Amino acid sequence: MFEEINPNRRYFLTTMIKTIAATQLGRLSCTKQYATSATAGLPIEGELPSLVGAIAWLNSQPLTVDELRGKVVLINFWTYTCINWLRQLPYVRAWAEKYRDQGLTVIGVHTPEFEFEKNMDNVRRALTDMRIDYPIAVDNDYAVWRAFENHYWPALYFIDTQGRIRHHHFGEGAYERSERVIQQLLSEAGTGRVGQEMVEVDARGFEAAADWNSLKSPENYLGYERTQNFASSSSAVLNKPHSYTAPTQLQRNQWALSGDWTIGRQAIVLNKSGGRIAYHFHARDLHLVMGPAQRGTSVRFRVLVDGQPAVAARGLDVNERGEGTVTEQRLYQLVRQPEPIRDRQFEIEFLDAGIEAFAFTFG
Repeated sequence: MFEEINPNRRYFLTTMIKTIAATQLGRLSCTKQYATSATAGLPIEGELPSLVGAIAWLNSQPLTVDELRGKVVLINFWTYTCINWLRQLPYVRAWAEKYRDQGLTVIGVHTPEFEFEKNMDNVRRALTDMRIDYPIAVDNDYAVWRAFENHYWPALYFIDTQGRIRHHHFGEGAYERSERVIQQLLSEAGTGRVGQEMVEVDARGFEAAADWNSLKSPENYLGYERTQNFASSSSAVLNKPHSYTAPTQLQRNQWALSGDWTIGRQAIVLNKSGGRIAYHFHARDLHLVMGPAQRGTSVRFRVLVDGQPAVAARGLDVNERGEGTVTEQRLYQLVRQPEPIRDRQFEIEFLDAGIEAFAFTFG
């Protein structure tokens, strides 16, 4: 129903089409995918590219390829609102802790998807909230991303002591395989006895694995550049305030607006209080990437599931009355429904103007 769509994407279209075809559960960049170089013998895939394009480093002084030679290195591309990376994080964090004294260096490369993810204060807050203490290269200009010819969040690259990439994995999953690669590279390095035990992860909240068996709703963006299945009764008016009305019924994976909104390239912004977003979904978890359009402000909201306050099905960011407050730009968990998992009609009503919403993700 959109009158115009900006088709320009910064990633290679062919790769993205393959990604969508392979998973059907993620869109474009932030996706669950099992595309690895899992072959016996860990072949050499290339040399560790330069890291000098990072605009800043957190938790560490800047690290160079020469300084990393002699160490086993795990490079993790991430962006802090990506649900797929959030569910991978407990494993990366556990590997960094378990194998640090045996010679493993974990480096997170934070390459932002949304403009607000370029804000250093937002990234620092994410590191604190997510208990990340390993080195982080801030890649706001995509220089490191391009040097690796990377296309995915999350992505893992495994580098041996000679600075050679020996394995990679894109997306969630294959955690045992990834840890076996770490163990093999450390054993090759001869840094000491490397046990064969796997890390044990107690992932909760955002980090809990998706309920893949019941997941039938893919990630969907709200800005006009990448959205799908918009179903408000009038066509979208791009980059201008407009009053929308949601239909009485939505089909699975359709979404709609009510109230006065501006639909932009990356996000939608609420101009007057009382606006709503509705989404018909099928998943255990529903998340929304959003934040106040003006820093330092807050926006109150209430969540309804099938027309009733989200109480039994409330997510981490919703209280016992089905209400919450948006105070920062991040991913919010709004629904975690108990079994049985089935189609649900989600609605979020904002009691204040000024919310900026970017994407829905599910789990």
